Amino acid sequence: MREDVSEALEVDIASSAALRTGDCRRLTGPGLLWDRAGAVLEAEFLDFVPERVAALWQHHARRVLDGVGWGGEGCTERLYPGGIAVAVSAPLDQLYSATYVVQVAWAFVAADLLGAVRGDFAAMVADLCCVMAREADPALRALVAEAGARGLEVLADEDFVTLGHGCASQSWPAGALPAVVAWEGLANLPLGLITGTNGKTTTTRLAMAMAREAGIVAGLTSTDMVRVGDAVLERGDFSGPSGARLLLRDQRLEMGFLELARGGILRRGLPVRQAMAAVVTNVASDHLGEYGITTVAELAAVKFAIRRGLRAGGVMILNADDAPVVAEAARLGLDACWFSLDAGAPQIVAARAAGQRCGYMEDGVMWLSDAAGAQRVIAVADVPISMGGAAGYNVANALAAMCLCDVLGVERAATGRALAAFRSDPKDNPGRCNEFAYNGARVFVDFAHNPHSIAAVTGALAAVPARRKFIMLAHAGDRSDADIRGLARGAVAFGPDYVMLAELSDYLRGREVGAVTAILRAECLALGVAPARILAAGSPADGAAQVLRLLQPGDLALLLVHSERAEIFAMLGA
Repeated sequence: MREDVSEALEVDIASSAALRTGDCRRLTGPGLLWDRAGAVLEAEFLDFVPERVAALWQHHARRVLDGVGWGGEGCTERLYPGGIAVAVSAPLDQLYSATYVVQVAWAFVAADLLGAVRGDFAAMVADLCCVMAREADPALRALVAEAGARGLEVLADEDFVTLGHGCASQSWPAGALPAVVAWEGLANLPLGLITGTNGKTTTTRLAMAMAREAGIVAGLTSTDMVRVGDAVLERGDFSGPSGARLLLRDQRLEMGFLELARGGILRRGLPVRQAMAAVVTNVASDHLGEYGITTVAELAAVKFAIRRGLRAGGVMILNADDAPVVAEAARLGLDACWFSLDAGAPQIVAARAAGQRCGYMEDGVMWLSDAAGAQRVIAVADVPISMGGAAGYNVANALAAMCLCDVLGVERAATGRALAAFRSDPKDNPGRCNEFAYNGARVFVDFAHNPHSIAAVTGALAAVPARRKFIMLAHAGDRSDADIRGLARGAVAFGPDYVMLAELSDYLRGREVGAVTAILRAECLALGVAPARILAAGSPADGAAQVLRLLQPGDLALLLVHSERAEIFAMLGA
């Protein structure tokens, strides 16, 4: 169907150096722009009045939507410095057609802006109607309508259509939908969504461990894998809709935890609409400049789009210690379940006074509180990933997971047992401050990849005695020069005796080989690191091998590893 649809309509969009149009893509669920599926396109412009661009979009999008008979569908836009994102909504069986609706409407916008010759409106609408007829699936649309009336999740893609979640779901091949559905037994499972700049993978893993400790068949999606119980369904970055569909179609699943990254939310939207709770761990500068997101406040808006994946009565679980999170919650006027490292935080004090659920740390103990009062869960000293409380970021992650599992109905005793057993090792939490002994030195492997996360990890390691300190860092090419320099500043703040700069050749993303390491090196030199103390490697594995050869008893090495983690673990005997 996809190839048939794409071959049925060619759209010529006027363009120039002053108006650059990006790719058009399907939105399979709610996201930053709104709570609807459809299609979106981004365009950059220099010399046009933004309000005029938006007005032209509204005019032409409405004309096209009405022309093809989609009077009930809508159009929207988001202006940002130097550009605009434009979108239309569409039925779930017409998302490829929606991409052409967007392109046709934008072609008329571009023609007006550039003074180009407009296309034949009637002919283009007729072609669109042909495309829509070829993609239309009345059976799917009827199924979606009936499921919606029952409050039941629908997961649809090119291969399968699924009603419900996991053990309470049923799936059929796309194009072979049943005439009659046995609705009894189909249901939405307890689902938790987790997003944020840092800590979301650890929080997701912790939550799954808590559910498993309670005897529940739990599963997760993450930047590492899709997993149900002990079974790994796929390895790789599945923090988007495809991973969620894979997990939620597994009929062993009884409770699910979905890690949702910024990119997936912006590119495709949220994978579900019926989750019970959603966590925002924190919001910090990372990936700014992509998709028109240029500030931390705008990034917070992206993260908070996760609320559109909640069922009626769903709970937002938010970090009271994170200023951007607090600010965005206030802007949206959200009620929330708050967590904090400070029992005196205003949100915690208010929640306890009102008998509302919250999680906090007080006198070295982690607590959950609700209308029944406060309940001690576990002492921080008994939580291995807290490093005796030094890793405050992991205490925050644990509190977030505690609150999430409490909302989903996991017994609190199981939550405490899971926290006591969960460790920062390659088995429980691979790549997150994993410690190894090597030649009498202590080696830590972590995924930290932005100044916020590096500051958290190096702060936790600050009290660890060391004769000499080594740090290895690298960065993907799709970050700004300022972001890359910020990574170097975070690394130098660690006070390393040696800095190893590793090339990420698989993550150049538009830059030349050596460009990122050159920026890192220049910033290290500017911060006073001696040239002889700055080392270089062609890959993370090569860099790690060089550092390990230099280690002596009493040394400490922090290896910030984004790729080739398995090879580095093997060197360390994991």
